[in-house]
Amino acid sequence: MAHVVIIGGGFAGVWSAAGAALARGEADLRITLIAPNEHLVLRPRLYEPEPDLATVELGRILGPIGVEHLRAWVSTIDTDRRVVVADGEEIGYDRLVLAAGSKLVRPRGLPGAERLFDIDTLDGARRLTDSLRDREDYSAVVVGAGFTGLEAATALAARGRVLLVDRSQVVGARLGPEPRKEIEAALDELGIERRLGTTVTEVGDGYAVLSDGARVEADAVVWSVGMRASELTRQISDELDHLGRVPVDKRLRALPEVFVAGDAAMAAFDDEHTVMQACQHATPLGKVAGYNAVADLLDVPPRDFTPGPYVTCLDLGAAGGIFTRGWDRRVMASGADGAIIKKRINQQIHPPVDDASKILAAADRVYIELPFLPRDEEPAAPAA
Repeated sequence: MAHVVIIGGGFAGVWSAAGAALARGEADLRITLIAPNEHLVLRPRLYEPEPDLATVELGRILGPIGVEHLRAWVSTIDTDRRVVVADGEEIGYDRLVLAAGSKLVRPRGLPGAERLFDIDTLDGARRLTDSLRDREDYSAVVVGAGFTGLEAATALAARGRVLLVDRSQVVGARLGPEPRKEIEAALDELGIERRLGTTVTEVGDGYAVLSDGARVEADAVVWSVGMRASELTRQISDELDHLGRVPVDKRLRALPEVFVAGDAAMAAFDDEHTVMQACQHATPLGKVAGYNAVADLLDVPPRDFTPGPYVTCLDLGAAGGIFTRGWDRRVMASGADGAIIKKRINQQIHPPVDDASKILAAADRVYIELPFLPRDEEPAAPAA
């Protein structure tokens, strides 16, 4: 029996499994997803106060569509032999989908780095939440004024004093100039202090030292700087981009028997941009990669990767949110209206569970135009 193996249990991996099951139909073909955890973690929601709510049991997605789940870590991909090694066991494949995601780049040589917190993983978010639970008026330092750092800082500001630190001279440097006015106004409203053009050089018990020599109070220092694709990408290609991603074609093929999806894939969004390491792109990447891996074996016409329009939605805590469209990030909604859109999108990233027909129908929707929702408008169809 032909065997399709998917590495990764995040958005790209789960939707690769669903895409593969969709293409399989009634054919006699085995699909196995390899991931060590029993839950899909809704990573974009880990800044929220209760990170355990940002999980979905993998069995409720994979079971109904007939996909096996092997709970293991993959250490080796042998593309010559078409074998992966998971917890020491060799598993053969006819087609492979690498959807192993990305991880936070931890600082090297930083004194006290073991004291850093992060919201990159469920365990990391739990550790931060537990350390500050039931505490009021704590002091937190957030390193990195990008997307993740801004959401972490504005969430933490609900119950404590927050200092936002970034090497850049502006907040949200990679978000561009369009939403900056609204972001800065939100930070001012929440009383979040900024130290720009600087970073943290030491983390101690209750304090942090900045590169300008200042020593500041810090009950928690949250690191949110830098993401890099899984190290498994090195076993697929020698031509990785600066984020460690594997180049793929429009059908997400990297090698004759290997497809890549999600944060591990350097896929073209259009003639000028590659995809972002975000669930907005990981979801359709997974749907297409999984579908094409099976289609390749069953002689079914493949699908091209055709993502919907690019949007950005940023949670700014009690100051609301920002919703933008396009790569120039034109602000379409801010404040309370932006928060409504962010909340609805956070709800929509939850995949269907328990019902095979709904899961497969969602896997069939690749082009999704995330909504711009005025206050009184009903939400569009869920962006599965």
